[in-house]
Amino acid sequence: MINLEVPRKFEQLVDQAHQAASTFFRPNSRKYDQAEHTYPKELDTLAALLDGLSASGGGAGAGGVRRGAGSGDGAEVRNGSNLAVVLGAIEMCWGDVALLLSMPRQGLGNAAIASVANEEQLERFRGKWAAMAITEPDCGSDSAAIRTTARLDGDHYVLNGEKIFITAGERADAIVVWATVDKTKGRAAIKSFVVERGTPGFELVRLEHKLGIRASDTAHFRLDNVRVPKENLLGSPEIRTEQGFAGVMQTFDNTRPLVAAMAVGVARAALEETRRLLGEAGIEIDYDRPANNQPAAAAAFLQMEADFEAMYLLTLQAAWMADNGKPNSLHASYAKAKAGRSATEITLRCVELCGSLAYSEHSLLEKWARDAKILDIFEGTQQIQQLIIARRLLGKTSAELK
Repeated sequence: MINLEVPRKFEQLVDQAHQAASTFFRPNSRKYDQAEHTYPKELDTLAALLDGLSASGGGAGAGGVRRGAGSGDGAEVRNGSNLAVVLGAIEMCWGDVALLLSMPRQGLGNAAIASVANEEQLERFRGKWAAMAITEPDCGSDSAAIRTTARLDGDHYVLNGEKIFITAGERADAIVVWATVDKTKGRAAIKSFVVERGTPGFELVRLEHKLGIRASDTAHFRLDNVRVPKENLLGSPEIRTEQGFAGVMQTFDNTRPLVAAMAVGVARAALEETRRLLGEAGIEIDYDRPANNQPAAAAAFLQMEADFEAMYLLTLQAAWMADNGKPNSLHASYAKAKAGRSATEITLRCVELCGSLAYSEHSLLEKWARDAKILDIFEGTQQIQQLIIARRLLGKTSAELK
């Protein structure tokens, strides 16, 4: 049986992550939302503290998780790094999701490296801040349609193409770039490569201006004959058509619960602030009375809390499964789909319930509503998650169900 309460050994981690969120992230949230593309220098000190947490067995950031070593047969139950990272991310995003995405060495590319890198690569890239580049101008939700190419030339791969919407792309030390090594072999030929910042031909085109997560930079890069050592290809260089896209897609089994955790943190922040404002207006939430016997605002709040509980539990379940070596692709999509949609709906409803107080910049509610939307889009849109879930439940392939 899965116990989805916070394990005792992670209570200190959660407390420390919450302290960081409340003492730095929340007080500086509005400042760096208004100063878009300005790097929060204070994060360097906080990142050093988080590195210490990771070294001691915890990890409150956004990267560095791996598949568990459990057998998956229930003989061993482990609460490991995936659950620790998810719990930490929830607390940090209660403070500010964009500042978490701006944390050095905590990028989504770090999760990609941790998912598929070999031991030598893990050691070589340890301590680097890695972003992840998947999306292209002509390739959005369909990752299998990637056109960026990687051609083997001696001891290097030569990469050509264009990548957009790269979170922390300008600031990261390296970027994990998805590219195809053979267009004729379809999705099975898509591999991921670690491209170090400063590599010749790796050109920053622009930084995007965005609706939300403004403290985090979102970059557009062009790759023009970028030479990458062949040792920087993550995982096996073999093209296994029978395996298809599964190898590189394993990254998402770890990162989707992480994005779901970000949504949980933002939604919890909005619910707590809304409860406070409703209380000041004289509206109390009574858990001993049916919702239809309470004011409409209280009934709406109870419904949002129920949605929140579902997204929270699904997120912890997906992370726990990864820690215990259980296939969690379906449950990662469950968590991402539910959390992404619910966070968007909850934050917008909170703005609605609190009216002008929430619509102005006197409250962070309007910012959380803007920030929440990206959590329903990146790492696979709502529609893509539903498609993955349908394929899994119906036993259909991607060719059979599009």
